Amino acid sequence: MKIPLLSIALAFGVLTAQAQDKPLAEVREKPEASKGIPPRAAPTDYQAHGQAGKIIIAAELDGHAIPDPSLTLTTEDYLVVEVALYGPPGTNLRLNFQDFSLRVNGKKTPLPAQPYELTFKSLISPEYEPPTQHMLDDANKKTSVNTGTNGQNSGSHTNITDPQLPPLIHIPFEVKRAWEQKIHMDSLPEGDRPLPQGGLLFFEKSGKTNSVELIYNSPAGKVTIPLQ
Repeated sequence: MKIPLLSIALAFGVLTAQAQDKPLAEVREKPEASKGIPPRAAPTDYQAHGQAGKIIIAAELDGHAIPDPSLTLTTEDYLVVEVALYGPPGTNLRLNFQDFSLRVNGKKTPLPAQPYELTFKSLISPEYEPPTQHMLDDANKKTSVNTGTNGQNSGSHTNITDPQLPPLIHIPFEVKRAWEQKIHMDSLPEGDRPLPQGGLLFFEKSGKTNSVELIYNSPAGKVTIPLQ
C-alpha cells in the first residue's frame, strides 16, 4: 500500500514543528530581571550629573572596579560607570544601556555601552585566594608520580612551581557563576521603569584614562556629563 507523498510531507511537518517547539519553550526561559543598584537620595550624591529634557542623569566613574560592598570584583577590559536616572514624581522611562556611550581621552568616536555578559570572561576578584605553595607542591608531586618523571618536566606537563610563571588558578564554576549573577543583577535595568532607577554600565576599554565623558542620547533628551 502506497502512502501519498502529501500525507508524508504533512506528517513530517507536524513532527518537526513539535520537536522544535518543545526545546524553544524549555531553553528560551527569560532570566531574572536585573534589579540594578538602588539610586542615591539625590543626583548631587554622585560624582557628576546633567539634565536631558525632564530627566536628570547622575553618574560616577568606578574605573575597572565593580562598586558592590558585598563582593570585590574587577574587570581590566572594561570601564564601569554607575548611573542613576531621576525624573518628576510619577515619571516612567524606557531604559536601555544602548542609550549611553563614553568618550574617552577626547576621541571623536565614543565607546558604546556593552551588554553586561561580555564582562564575564575578564572578571577577577582580589579577594579570591589562590592555592597555597603547599597545595602547589602536593599537586606537583602527584604530577611527578603519575608521569614517572621524578619531579622533572617531561615536556608534556608544565612545572607549576616554576617561579618564572604565574600559578594557574582554577576558579570553581559555582564561584564564577556567583560573580556573573552579581554583575547581571547590578547592571542597569531595562524596559519601562518608574524613576528613579540606578545600575551599572560597561564600556570596553583597558588601561588608564585621562578624560571621560558620559553621553546620554534617547527620545527623552541628550546630555554629555564630564566624569574625569
